[in-house]
Amino acid sequence: MSGGKSGEEKKHIITVKNFDAIIFDLDGVVTDTAAVHAEAWKKMFDDFLSQYAARQNKPFQPFDIDADYRLYVDGKPRFDGVKSFFSSRDINLPEGRPDDAAGTETIYGLGKLKNNYFLKHIEEHGAKVYDSTIEFIHSLKKHGLRTGIISSSRNCAMILDSVNLSDLFDVRVDGVDSEILGIIGIKGKPAPDIFLEAARQLKVKPERAIVIEDAISGVQAGKAGKFGLVIGVARNGDKESLLENGADVAVEDLSEIGVQDGIEVIHALPSALDSINDIANQTTDKNIAVFLDYDGTLTPIVETPDRAIMSEDMRDAVIKLSNHCTVGIISGRDLKDVQRKVNINSIVYAGSHGFDISGPEGLNIKNQTGTEFLPVLDRAENELSEKLRSIEGVLVERKKFAIAIHYRLVNPEKIELIEEGVDKVTSFHPELRKAYGKKIFELQPDIDWHKGKALLTLLSTLKLDGNDVLPFYIGDDVTDEDAFRALKDRGIGIVVWDEPYETAASYCLKNPDEVREFLLKLILLCKR
Repeated sequence: MSGGKSGEEKKHIITVKNFDAIIFDLDGVVTDTAAVHAEAWKKMFDDFLSQYAARQNKPFQPFDIDADYRLYVDGKPRFDGVKSFFSSRDINLPEGRPDDAAGTETIYGLGKLKNNYFLKHIEEHGAKVYDSTIEFIHSLKKHGLRTGIISSSRNCAMILDSVNLSDLFDVRVDGVDSEILGIIGIKGKPAPDIFLEAARQLKVKPERAIVIEDAISGVQAGKAGKFGLVIGVARNGDKESLLENGADVAVEDLSEIGVQDGIEVIHALPSALDSINDIANQTTDKNIAVFLDYDGTLTPIVETPDRAIMSEDMRDAVIKLSNHCTVGIISGRDLKDVQRKVNINSIVYAGSHGFDISGPEGLNIKNQTGTEFLPVLDRAENELSEKLRSIEGVLVERKKFAIAIHYRLVNPEKIELIEEGVDKVTSFHPELRKAYGKKIFELQPDIDWHKGKALLTLLSTLKLDGNDVLPFYIGDDVTDEDAFRALKDRGIGIVVWDEPYETAASYCLKNPDEVREFLLKLILLCKR
């Protein structure tokens, strides 16, 4: 990492070839929830301390956010934070039990009370994100780096869902995971265990990974884990404390970090509709092949997967296009599910992110490696259904090569219970990995497979990988970035978005209506 210039602003530059993944802390780095946590801690501690001081006939010494929060609770698991602060005041309370009611004068009871205050604030006001961090993460993913997020909080899933960031990270290790993994010895920060677990799940060596933290205990953990680079984010301007405790670089905001690998970074994409003449020029002397995502591309995003219905106008456009060129759909949905939803016989389908491929003229490809995971998926499905059946609103959806756990309709206070159940089942089956989507957890075979590889497999199988073919891929999700990268310098990637972000796509469309309009324009190019 070296210094550089971007306009008037000095930037630190990450060279992509030196790293494989970046692991982010949640509070204070991705979301501005550190202040909310601090206020919740202060309310809980001050209520207790005032009563305790009165009983002990001692002066009331309130909880100090500037000193006590950073020293004793910031970055630590909830109940460790309670213990750490009380130890600093020589207050001994019983540990209690996990089922202690919120407010009981035990470590568990007071920890629960603090969490209730925090949840109430998020429910009423939502969580604020740092836009510069989100832009930075999109830039990393555009350059092919994997991303992980860690948090000592058990509310990590709920917070990410509240700001629609659940699918932005390849791996997540939070307070729920830490409790489950505690069985095999994971420790809270400043121990490096939570970062090392994220690196393990990302399948990267610590020296090939970057840690980004805002807490002293966090940069200490990154240094102890011998990570390739530890970046401290000093929102309060105190870079020196982070540097003294293990940060290699300290910045006040991640806009001060740049990414380079020799690939042009596109900040604003042209509309595919407005650029149809430019696209037409690229199709000269080429056969067109079009591959699409389903949810969010051919249909709007909806509350539950069964409601994602493709309009008849969209179906008609896809049918007409398929009469002039190869059309395929690559979806995370089960093959039979996406075939039933689309109901067009003339196109190719790749379900379960390409594990299961079917199409006209008897095309039928099954990823043999994925087939080997069917027995363990069967067992995990039964265990999940049993563990989660008492939680109202949760839906366990079995796909052929994955299990999706939908919680869009679940009370937010129950999300950590769902994640706890998912983590326990995952811990029994190391052949599976936990992935994330928009208000879902998903268990998948733990192998290196994604939409980009599925797309390349389809192009090869259908003999569309020659220089005489120009393939298109249209999608709306982070998982589609692998497909956009696969088409770099050999095809055209089009992202469907309502808000711009860094992407490997070359053009953009705003919504499924624009997708339909673009498909109709492609028909004219095919006829030409």
